[in-house]
Amino acid sequence: MNIIDTVLSELMTFFGIEAILKIIESGDYSKFLTSDGIISFLFPLFPLILIIEFIVGLVNKNPHTKVYKINFLIYIFNRIISRFLSLGVTGFALATFPKYAFFQTTFTWYWFVYAYVVFEFSHFTAHFLSHKVRLLWCIHSTHHTPENMNLSVNHAHFFLEDPYIDFLRPFICLLAGVHPELFMVTYFIDGFWGIFIHIGENLIKDGRMGIHKIPFLGKYLLSPSDHRVHHARNPLYMDTNYSNLLNIWDRLFGTYQPIQEDIKIEYGITRSMDSGNFWDVYFGEIWALMKDVFNAPSLKAALLYLVMPPGWSPTGNHQTSQVVKKAYLEGLEKKGLK
Repeated sequence: MNIIDTVLSELMTFFGIEAILKIIESGDYSKFLTSDGIISFLFPLFPLILIIEFIVGLVNKNPHTKVYKINFLIYIFNRIISRFLSLGVTGFALATFPKYAFFQTTFTWYWFVYAYVVFEFSHFTAHFLSHKVRLLWCIHSTHHTPENMNLSVNHAHFFLEDPYIDFLRPFICLLAGVHPELFMVTYFIDGFWGIFIHIGENLIKDGRMGIHKIPFLGKYLLSPSDHRVHHARNPLYMDTNYSNLLNIWDRLFGTYQPIQEDIKIEYGITRSMDSGNFWDVYFGEIWALMKDVFNAPSLKAALLYLVMPPGWSPTGNHQTSQVVKKAYLEGLEKKGLK
């Protein structure tokens, strides 16, 4: 394959049109009525919306080109790595874990409800650990470095993050008896919504989209606004809204935080960094962890640096999100603003 063919192939992959072209080439247009055919139509929407989002930003003189540039470089870098390292983690899980399930569901609507609740729990768990275990935070932080929210943030991921999540989610779901086909259906729905909630203010100013006004649904459906809160570094907003579509687990575990009209979201991470530098965005947290481990006063402290939350210190002078948030709330209380 020459360089032109490679570029064309990568462009088709990015725009998600390979499946559509294969159906057209087959001449069997009835395939568009199948689940795979519908999916082939839906996923190309996001690259298209991403381009529109960027153009609208240019028109409104709010392009945030640095964010798009770095996220595009991350996408290319991950694609290069994927050519040498392909981890079929989800396929391995689907083939391995069902036989160890405590019981087995069937492909029915009522078990679908069960499957979705379990899937959301698996996503919540994987996401929560990514913020609370520093080694996992190092591979998740790349996704939080952009200082603006837009659809390109979907491509801002460390290459090991997907294998980790794609192992833990099916591990939990399949052991809980979720039928493999049910798992894939929920995986698709959750993934589709997970992309959408990264849409930026250039296209949707009020990320609540009126969802909060809908009885019951507004309480449990996670909106783009809720996910913007998750990407904030404001003390009140840090480490909240881990869910993807349904925020039932955030509400249950006390990590749900709606947006506050008087608190403007500050995107990014708390570490001082150069968000326009690819290496700092991609490897910065790993380098910071390596320095802490190397300079740790003891072997125990070095090991704890790996598993304790970001901001933990062997001296006891912790700056974890929990400590920072507590100090912030106490400050408000002293000022009589809480």
